[in-house]
Amino acid sequence: MNDPFPVLGMDAVVFCVGNATQAAAFHQLAYGMDLVAYAGPDTGVRDRTSYVLTSGSARFVFQGAAAPDSPLADHHRAHGDGVLDLALEVADVDRCVAHARREGATILEEPHDETDEYGTVRLAAIATYGDTRHTLVDRSRYRGPYLPGHTPKETSVIRPPGQPRRLFQAIDHCVGNVELGRMDYWVDFYKRVMGFQNMAEFIGDDIATEYSALMSKVVANGNYKVKFPLNEPAPGKHKSQVEEYLEFYGGPGCQHIALATNDIVQAVDVLRGSGVEFLDTPTSYYDDPDLRERIGEVRVPIAELRKRGILVDRDEDGYLLQIFTKPLGDRPTVFYELIERHGSLGFGKGNFKALFEAIEREQARRGNL
Repeated sequence: MNDPFPVLGMDAVVFCVGNATQAAAFHQLAYGMDLVAYAGPDTGVRDRTSYVLTSGSARFVFQGAAAPDSPLADHHRAHGDGVLDLALEVADVDRCVAHARREGATILEEPHDETDEYGTVRLAAIATYGDTRHTLVDRSRYRGPYLPGHTPKETSVIRPPGQPRRLFQAIDHCVGNVELGRMDYWVDFYKRVMGFQNMAEFIGDDIATEYSALMSKVVANGNYKVKFPLNEPAPGKHKSQVEEYLEFYGGPGCQHIALATNDIVQAVDVLRGSGVEFLDTPTSYYDDPDLRERIGEVRVPIAELRKRGILVDRDEDGYLLQIFTKPLGDRPTVFYELIERHGSLGFGKGNFKALFEAIEREQARRGNL
């Protein structure tokens, strides 16, 4: 009750893409997501198409310009396919905005109501790094599938026999890349404006390879349902993954979304069968004797992890399994992580070196290292 900015959880990850129709179809076919709502010219929304997909508590919205003068066309021209909005479900939109204003945040949309036959949603929006925003959503008086202006729409994809109902159940965390020297500014922003707290910090050798380096800090809300790691580049011999992202995205933005799964082995098998490509993990990662000593007993045999390129890490609370896709679009920017947690609250610190070396191999193939 005393929280000045009460965040309940993630409401949606909103993407701006060049072809929302195709992006929505791909996420239904490959990622097993359910189409639940739609808005576009044929429903009275003239400048955009908007497809709402869910998987468990995770909600993705794919928006594309339906008119040349749509603001989405300008956003896509500047950034390519990427995350426009990390929307948050809050208990009191007006209270959050009032606190954010006192702390100097930029208010993009003042609190207002939107209503249709399903009820009323209270909304506002504040700016964060780059052109990314946080829409604040109070849907406690709303029973519709997403927001007013969207009509219910069911997925028509027929999944192969034996495919699980869901490949992932929730959004685990969303990672932002910011310019050199701006990480601490945005960490302070989330602490001061939104009441988040420091959860982890990775600097120096923790998060470097022979050629490139970055620094990272993680902020989270009070119930840890919303976790935002923030990265900035650090001096190195070659261009880091953060520098490559900033160059091709045209500024700061969301680098990747981690998807929480209950069975990463099955999810990876299904996704690979659907054409999803993952970063390669060298076999030397699994041959390292320190790996077995470090991780102890895990539910999946090392041979099965090796076969799929899945990484494993352990901390004082438990262990996690994780794997990363290649970039989703034409630009080497946003990608997904699959993560299966068994007690661990970490982010795979023991895997950073292997992960970054895998990313560097991809950068080298693109001529961007």
